[in-house]
Amino acid sequence: MDKLGKIWGFISKIFSNDNLSIDRIEIINNQKCSKHLHEYKYNMFFVESGKIVVHRWENNNLISTVLNQYDTIIISPNIYHQFEALENSIVYEIYYTKLNDNDIIRDIK
Repeated sequence: MDKLGKIWGFISKIFSNDNLSIDRIEIINNQKCSKHLHEYKYNMFFVESGKIVVHRWENNNLISTVLNQYDTIIISPNIYHQFEALENSIVYEIYYTKLNDNDIIRDIK
């Protein structure tokens, strides 16, 4: 697993395919990513250790959610968001797309 340096810390790709991507990110205290959105992907954050705040902008309102160890949050597509470390943190980012629950065809012969 390669570790890529970012301005806010490090990222390691654990798994990726067409519907799912899992990254392990190490965020340095007081560092943050840029404000951004994903057009199609849901973005789930799971805090393994440390503490972060996830800012999201919904209907022009800023909503900030503090995540402690083992907390999660899911950001829907097309929502601007940004994470910031309140202490050195290890976080898993899980990106996924919505699957069709009716995607089953049964042979009932």
